[in-house]
Parts: sequence; C-alpha cells; structure tokens
Amino acid sequence: MRQKIILDCDPGHDDAIALLLAARHPALELLAVTTVAGNQSVEKTSLNALKICSLAHIEQVPISKGMNQPLIRRARHAADIHGDSGLDGPALPTPYLSLTSQHAVDVLIDLLLQSDGDIILIPTGPLTNIATAMRRAPAIIPKIKAISLMGGAISVGNVTASAEFNIWADPEAAALVFACGRPITMVPLEVTHQALATEAIMQRLQAMHQAVPDFVIDLMRYFGESYRQVFGFAAPPLHDPCAVAAVIDPDIIVSKDMHVDIETRGEWTEGRTVCDLYGKTGLPPNVQVGYALHVERFWDLLLETLALYA
Repeated sequence: MRQKIILDCDPGHDDAIALLLAARHPALELLAVTTVAGNQSVEKTSLNALKICSLAHIEQVPISKGMNQPLIRRARHAADIHGDSGLDGPALPTPYLSLTSQHAVDVLIDLLLQSDGDIILIPTGPLTNIATAMRRAPAIIPKIKAISLMGGAISVGNVTASAEFNIWADPEAAALVFACGRPITMVPLEVTHQALATEAIMQRLQAMHQAVPDFVIDLMRYFGESYRQVFGFAAPPLHDPCAVAAVIDPDIIVSKDMHVDIETRGEWTEGRTVCDLYGKTGLPPNVQVGYALHVERFWDLLLETLALYA
C-alpha cells in the first residue's frame, strides 16, 4: 500500500525536485500540494508549483495556495539563492494547470480530519501553513501519522550564523509544530549538505535524454551557481528531496532522538533549532534528528524516480 502524503512547499529549486519525487515514486500517494511563502512570496511559489506540475504532467494532484506571511513576523525570502521568481534559471512555459479555490490551511484540515490517521506531512518550507492549521483545528494533531520536515541545523545555520532558513523564516510556527507531540523527523543541513548534485550526477541525468531530467539539470545549474557565489560550494545541495526520501526509505538517513527547542527570542540565535544532543536538559526527546545520509542510496532512489517521467 502506498504511503499517503501531503507536500507543503515553497518552490524553490530543491522544492521542485522534491515535488517531482513525491508525485512519481511508486511508494507514495501524493494527496495534495500546499504552498507557502518562503523562498519567495506565496503568489510566486504557487505559480512555480503550477509550472512544475504542468511541465511534468502531474495533473491529478490538487495545488492550493497558503499563507503569505509568518504567524507574527514580516515575510523574509531567499532571492539571493532562488532569484526574483523563486525558480530562476529554467525557461518554463505558462502553466495549463490551475490552483484550487480552497486555501491550503483548509485543505490540510479537511484531509487530515477525514483521514484514518495515515497521512504523513512533508513540509519543505516554513511551517506557517501547518502551524496555522493546528491552531485553527487542534483536532487534526492526533490525525497526523508523522511529519518529515526539511529544516534546522544541529550546528551552524545557512541564513544566519545560528539558523537554517525554513525555521528562521517563521520560528513561532516551528515552535508550535515541534511541540505538537506527533512523530517528527527533522532533516537538517547536516544531512542535506551531503546530497550534492556533483558533475557526475549531472552526467547521469543527461544520459536519460528526457524533458524532466533536463529540467532538473537546468535547475541545478542555476542553484549551483547561487551556492558557489553565496556559500562557496562546489556543487548544490538538494535539501528538500531528502525529506521525501526519508519517508520512502526511513533508513536512508541516520538519526538520533533528541529534544529540540526553537529559539524565538535570542539576539544572535533567532530561529535556531536547539538540539539537545547529549541530553543535558533532561527533557524527553521530541524529534528524530538526522545527521548522516546514505548518499549513493539517495541518488539511486531519486534518479530512478526521475527516469519514470517519460
């Protein structure tokens, strides 16, 4: 039986690849795509989701626009990495698909309340939609089978010295979700920085001679140049597909149970995921925190799925 999932995302170059993986892998049943402000405004991330699904002919999955602002803060985006559109680089045609008329938060609430508690949420952007849904309808919380999220870091950040972007963009939302009591797998920078789209990976994609893998190459060329300029990386990391891969193959990520708190007030540490690696707080673990990736397994899983797009 395929695992039911909802992808809550802010496309985004790596979100685009996470969406392609979630929509086509045979172990998953993608019930909905919900968009949120993050890498760019929700208007832009929603349009990008439509473009990706139109390009790949992902036609049976509803796409719903969500929150455009964090719970209490001003919106903060990542144009330095993803460009003004949020998906700069590839030339994409006007999408033929349309958004649903239902708000993403209502989609999350309705699907979870109607479920048998068998849906895994995969957030790959700020956690605003999910936190808002939990606030509005607390009855959804016990209906969530698990959450596999891309976000956070055990050590250093990528948007400040302390914080990873997705958590920093809406730390209050992250604090609410991390405290919800449901099983959470956190896929942090320590994992995703091991998923580098090297030139060898690009060559494997080129050898497929298909439109979707060619689109992924275009994504990675732009993303790679951003990461070279901003971070000095030799190849771009595929953050968000790691959170999807962790649902498909839970052993693909090596992890440890920890207590994780979200810093919402620190002068220098706002948005930090405070990971109690050694149990110093005495608080019970609330998150399964990844720290290593089976790299070859990850790339085989992803590339075999992309090859299914004829």
